[in-house]
Amino acid sequence: MKLQPDRIETQSVTAYGSGWIAIQGEKITHSVLITSEGVRLDWHCQSFDDLGAEHFAQLAELDVELVIFGSGDSHRFPKPEWQVGLMKRQIGLEAMNTQAACRTYNILAGEGRKVAAALLIETSTSNN
Repeated sequence: MKLQPDRIETQSVTAYGSGWIAIQGEKITHSVLITSEGVRLDWHCQSFDDLGAEHFAQLAELDVELVIFGSGDSHRFPKPEWQVGLMKRQIGLEAMNTQAACRTYNILAGEGRKVAAALLIETSTSNN
């Protein structure tokens, strides 16, 4: 019995490495937001230290039920005050390193969930 589709019907992360990801085969070397509904936006932050409440307010404007936050090469948590807009809209937030966030996003998007991935690609990391 087949339980899963052979391919994801939405944009997905097709590869990743330190300092980059690929979406549908296109290599991306800057932070990006993607949703299972097909939205793709540049996320204007180059390091975890650049992040602030305004970055997470942008996430609260997305029409999703869950945001997967990829915090770069390390697993780091956003400050609680950054998450106020998400909490007000009852949008869940899960934090993990960016590579784990890519895998998690692909699984949830492939299941048809309304999910977004906010993927921090730190520019101080080598892009090789």
